[in-house]
Amino acid sequence: MNSVHSTPGTDNHPVVVTRVSDTQWHAVEDDLTVGRGVASRRPDGRLFISIDAWHGAVFDRIADAMLADLPIPLYTVVDETDHDSRSAWERAGFTTRRREWGYLVPTDPQITGLGSVRPPSGVTIVPAGEAEEDPLCALDRLIRDEIEATVGWQTMPAEVLPRPAGVTVLDPSKYAVARHVDEYVGLVRMGPLTRQPRIGLIAVRADRHRRGIARALLAHALGSLHHSGTASAWAEVDESNAAATALFESIGALRAAGTLELVRR
Repeated sequence: MNSVHSTPGTDNHPVVVTRVSDTQWHAVEDDLTVGRGVASRRPDGRLFISIDAWHGAVFDRIADAMLADLPIPLYTVVDETDHDSRSAWERAGFTTRRREWGYLVPTDPQITGLGSVRPPSGVTIVPAGEAEEDPLCALDRLIRDEIEATVGWQTMPAEVLPRPAGVTVLDPSKYAVARHVDEYVGLVRMGPLTRQPRIGLIAVRADRHRRGIARALLAHALGSLHHSGTASAWAEVDESNAAATALFESIGALRAAGTLELVRR
């Protein structure tokens, strides 16, 4: 910590980049703070960094300092339409790892066509806040293991909420689940946003795929939001997840944003 990197600045004043804590770097030029860098470790263990600087040259100075101080691999995310930020990270040696689509999802069943959707025979939907915590956590761990064994959990939407080590279900009240007889077989997690709720995760056990359970969970979640007066929700989908993309687009969700995850190895 407290490593110092000094280089020529933008107006012949030296830019001094100092690591002021385990996770923060400040760039100072002529006694003025001209940029900051931040590192944060996601719950999946990966180290993400971000840089806020007014000038490209200062960005490069901070990036050089952070790369010198931190172990690789390092990750960052950028809006795919922000070409300046993407170019700056590429100058620092980052390359595109994956793309995540952001969808604006209507809740009105007249638009989604989900008003008549019912769970398959033998399956019931347990509303958010009513699921038993132990079976919910067991289902969550099973689904995570199944995803990790196939496409890898890192292809799922980025999770940034801090949580104790080993804890994956942070707030059980945010989950609605699909129950078959006495087993939980699928789940949907809703997370609040400032202006609209977010569909954080929708997943079904691998041995119960292609039975309409995910569609029934989505119908329940969106229907509940509609009844509460919420017009739309937000969802992120990895572009390689064809099933999830098809599900959301089939109910009238609109692709409204794209985010690139970059990596430096």
